Amino acid sequence: MAWWGNLFITLTLSTLLAGCGDHPAEQQWQSYHHQLANDLDQTGIERADPINIGDFPERSARLIDIPETRDSMLNIYALRECQITSLIAARNNQLGRVAPPSQQWLYERTLWQRLSTCWNSDVPEQLSDEDRTRLQQLTATKTAQLPAVSWNAIFDSSEWVKSFSRASQPLANVDENTIASQLEAIDYLQQMTDHQFDLNWQQDSSALENHLKTLQEQPLTAEVLRALLLATQRLTEANALLAQQKDVTHCLRRWEPQSLERLADTAQQWLTAINRLIDAQPVDKPIAIQRYQARWLSLENAQAPWGQFQQAFTEHQALRARFPTCSDN
Repeated sequence: MAWWGNLFITLTLSTLLAGCGDHPAEQQWQSYHHQLANDLDQTGIERADPINIGDFPERSARLIDIPETRDSMLNIYALRECQITSLIAARNNQLGRVAPPSQQWLYERTLWQRLSTCWNSDVPEQLSDEDRTRLQQLTATKTAQLPAVSWNAIFDSSEWVKSFSRASQPLANVDENTIASQLEAIDYLQQMTDHQFDLNWQQDSSALENHLKTLQEQPLTAEVLRALLLATQRLTEANALLAQQKDVTHCLRRWEPQSLERLADTAQQWLTAINRLIDAQPVDKPIAIQRYQARWLSLENAQAPWGQFQQAFTEHQALRARFPTCSDN
């Protein structure tokens, strides 16, 4: 039916759903519920507001503690052949200390690259025993810390946190171009993570910042989750009405599920990418993130939004199949 095919186009006018009975998206669901009730000679369908997603973990609960590495500039200068002196000086100046997480990530990876390259060159042979040991220890420390540094750079960025904002709308019209650009942004973060120990892979500061800007433009994770929650709530309510009908001779007017199928495809694609990035770091994930991931982002947990939507959608199709389709559609 035409109204269903235009469901997500109508959602472009969306505002927060809680308590908004006149919300355009709710009007479309109300129309569908009214249609079902009429087809089944019922007075209506009992409705409730869908829940919102949970709060994203606080900063202290989502980051990994990394001990600060301290040494004198004199000792660092002794390793000047490793080309780290000016890099560390820039990191320690006033601007460097307040750099956003993305720039700190670039700094730490560049430092690791230079230390590793230096350690595997002929420079250590030219150093004193003390300085050689210092270079070895510093290289080992930065190598061990890099996965946690990468994790913190992502989870401390405002762009990443905004993607999980509860103050969001359900996903509007599934714009393939918008989804593609958001996926490209996640893919670049994935590349930086996957290649963090690849000396030949060079990160691009402007590319990183542009992709983060893309993520900031739309809280897609929250929008996807809220769209799943809304659809699940309204499908569940419709399912309750269909399930209680003993007389299955009533015909139902035709409906077109393509919009919900597009939502399902988009949600699965996006949640797959998000989970892959979260799971990519060889670190012990903070407990708060593990819990959030299992409750809201999982594609396996039947109680997560994706699993609940799949169950409600499948049940709705099965319940409708019990009734004949009206011949005048």
